[in-house]
Amino acid sequence: MKPRFLLSLLLCVGCSLVAAQSPSPAGFGNAHLLNDGWLFLLADDSTAVSTTFNDSRWQHILLPHDWGVTQPMSPDCGSCQGYLPGGIGWYRRHLRVSSSDLADGRRIYVYFEGVYNRSSVYLNGNLLGYRPSGFASFLYDLTPYLRAGEDNVLAVRVDHSRQNDSRWYTGSGIYRPVWLIEAPATHFALWGTSWKIKSLNNKKAVVEIKVEVADPALRLPQKEGVVASKEKTSSKSIQIEILNASGKVVATKRSSLTSLTEGSGSLTISQPHLWTLADPYLYKVRACLMVNGQETDRSEVPLGLRTLEFSPDRGFALNGEWTKVKGVCLHDDAGTLGTAVPADVWKRRLLNLKSLGTNAIRMSHNPHASALYALCDSLGLLVMDEASDEWEFPKRKWLKGWNQGTPGFEGTYDYFEEWIDRDVADMVRRDRCHPSIFLWSIGNEVDYPNDPYSHPVLDRGGDDFTQPMYGGYKPEQPNAERIGIIAQRLSKIVREIDDSRAVTGALAGVVMSNETAYPEAVDVVGYNYTESRYKEDHQRYPRRVIYGSENRHDLAAWKAVRDNEHIFGQFLWTGIDYLGESGAWPARGSEAGLLDLAGNIKPNGYYRAALWSEQPVCYIGTTPNNFGGRGGRRGGRQQRQWVSPYAPSLWNYDEGQSVRVVCYTNAASAKLFLNDQPVGGEAKRDEATDILYWDIEYQPGTLRCEAANGATSSINTCGRPYALRATIEKAAIDNAAINKDIIDNTTMDNGVIDKPTADKGVIDNATVDKSILSRPNEVVHVTIEVIDEAGNLVPLADNLITCIVQGPARILGLENGNARDTSLRSTRQLRAHNGRLLAYVTSNPQSSPNQFSPSNQFSPSNPQSPSNQFSPSNQFSPSNPQSPSNQLSPSNQVSSSSPSSVGAERFSREDIPSTIRLLFTSPLLQPAEIQLSTAK
Repeated sequence: MKPRFLLSLLLCVGCSLVAAQSPSPAGFGNAHLLNDGWLFLLADDSTAVSTTFNDSRWQHILLPHDWGVTQPMSPDCGSCQGYLPGGIGWYRRHLRVSSSDLADGRRIYVYFEGVYNRSSVYLNGNLLGYRPSGFASFLYDLTPYLRAGEDNVLAVRVDHSRQNDSRWYTGSGIYRPVWLIEAPATHFALWGTSWKIKSLNNKKAVVEIKVEVADPALRLPQKEGVVASKEKTSSKSIQIEILNASGKVVATKRSSLTSLTEGSGSLTISQPHLWTLADPYLYKVRACLMVNGQETDRSEVPLGLRTLEFSPDRGFALNGEWTKVKGVCLHDDAGTLGTAVPADVWKRRLLNLKSLGTNAIRMSHNPHASALYALCDSLGLLVMDEASDEWEFPKRKWLKGWNQGTPGFEGTYDYFEEWIDRDVADMVRRDRCHPSIFLWSIGNEVDYPNDPYSHPVLDRGGDDFTQPMYGGYKPEQPNAERIGIIAQRLSKIVREIDDSRAVTGALAGVVMSNETAYPEAVDVVGYNYTESRYKEDHQRYPRRVIYGSENRHDLAAWKAVRDNEHIFGQFLWTGIDYLGESGAWPARGSEAGLLDLAGNIKPNGYYRAALWSEQPVCYIGTTPNNFGGRGGRRGGRQQRQWVSPYAPSLWNYDEGQSVRVVCYTNAASAKLFLNDQPVGGEAKRDEATDILYWDIEYQPGTLRCEAANGATSSINTCGRPYALRATIEKAAIDNAAINKDIIDNTTMDNGVIDKPTADKGVIDNATVDKSILSRPNEVVHVTIEVIDEAGNLVPLADNLITCIVQGPARILGLENGNARDTSLRSTRQLRAHNGRLLAYVTSNPQSSPNQFSPSNQFSPSNPQSPSNQFSPSNQFSPSNPQSPSNQLSPSNQVSSSSPSSVGAERFSREDIPSTIRLLFTSPLLQPAEIQLSTAK
């Protein structure tokens, strides 16, 4: 086995031994999470690089950390960033190592998954490097500047002072995990292990594995006093194994390095288990670096066996099966959490999207967190990975409202020429082992007409231009020919690293780009909102593979895919509501998603399920008929009401009022019942939306719909708010259950998507209660609902809800899903929206031992560390849940948005309470209490 070092360092930085067993995100060495023990200052102070700098007044925070979302929203900030500020911030982390940690030439690295943006990293005052991209992952070698037995200071300056540099909210700070990586002198290169499927059929798969080894000659010189490596590098070989999902080795090969830094081998797997959307089976590639017969380093990456095929006439085939891609675009944030989003939150969101029939995700418009790709691998979702939204010139950034007012022109263009080649290469190298990825996108809407590029064809005008042109041809603007030149350059970089997937780009100005080399530079051409050219361009460019890279939600856009064999799919804008691209103040984000900011399915999400899902779907919603008066007439003339795909599940109107009831279903017909009596007669079908509907007069009670496919949906008249109800959401036991298209009603609003049952031949027990926090950083979703005396949800309720935690847990954030709620977010109080509130609850790392090095311990000189955090007087009691003195438990003292005394006390494992008590209160309502437990 590979030796494991860094034990003394582990004790100092508070990393867990469990984390050390995880595959390294860098593809080499032993990786240890470095998310705790950080200090933060939202200000610029260049002296913070010094080891002698006094940081005792700095805020103690846990990573990942997005400072932007913790700040007040203001109409003076840009709407493109959700009216949230940027700024400059500093982070510091104290480290201690021993001389044995650095013996024998061993190296210690720091790996950042993402820092937004323009980050400079220092160790003991020495600049390790600068990375302007806020979406790139990067690594620095700490070894040359580490001082054994002394206090070492890692300092990070984050410069988001160009706060309107993106068209959507990006967050600010170290918003993704950070890792310490320990490795021997000779080790694998950063993301140095990759695979490529050479052949695949039912009998066998031939997989080529390539590895890269870090070149010792490129290492920085050893520090004086550090023991030099005694490795003999004359005998190096690679042991490659492929393991199945059960951990059994199914193929193995040992080969010598073909050069000092590279090696490869082809392995054969008998009776291969394919990676499919319904059964995303994962193998694992394990590469071991052997020096003089001893393992010195190991790299593990996922492997999925599948074939990808693109045809200009038939579209896209996965494993030889022609498939319609039903995709959605996603941004990085999760509402109140900003861009610091835990994997469990993404998992719930992806499961909800998949339950609607979604089978593909577009990472718009940048590389996302590594955990999100791993989830797509295991859940069976195709991925379009995307490099950037902007090239060599800035785009318009809206400052006062979406597409309103005078735009700004901040952006990332100033470092494009220096960094874009590396950014694209790093995206492909980092993500290439994820089998879910089937497309590499080199850019999004870089060809927006006159934003910034222009071309004489713009003088033609006409309906072919589906995006704003900001006027005709402008010769003073950059020439559009540049787009093709850059596209050729970036496509070449992608193919040199990975030629097993198609290269694509998302075109906004298709007509203009057709006059350039751009469409020919890529393998597959994405059309944004340009369905009108699908047939014409298929005839004009018969070798071009076309799909919708960004599309509206309407039926016509989907029919353009469904009814045209050569169009293989679409990506809706968007899958989930997101921060930024906001309308006029007050608004914090876009409401274009199928899910809201809390990850809950919206009415149009159920409408999408009716179009996409292969499971029986039935949802009913209502809207008031604006005909005015009984019988649906105004002035004696019948008025036609829009058939809405956004109708809420609401059954509270004035008695006798005319109401339109809509049914989103994939059944041929449906029947409507009011208080168990047939009502409305035969449903009408709206041709523009394919929605069934009835116009009926309101009477209180229960409205129920029965679709011909067996699915049902019902809504009740609700009374006044009476109490709170808290429930813990369930999560899938394993991916095998998820991947068999089992849909669990706990992810639905009211059971409107029919849940398969055991008598239908499908396993019904697909979920497990998540009332136990069994692993570090696990997140439990607690839904708080406002209910009436009968237990019905009150969908119009917006009561202010207070959340109290007692025990070893904390609330990461509260989210109501309301994109127009610009109140300051808090982990304690928030108003419900549509009768609901979501609490993200996680374990409190403060409650575990050995969290921080002595340099981070509480001291009386630190006024940021309040004393007497926990006393009997601060306990809440059921008799007085609203008492101000009962608002906070000690576990809620620590958050990424408030100062705390993290590390002020140490607990033994026996001292940690195993029960977590959550209390939710609201004035004049009965409170709700729920319990979690921790696994010791």
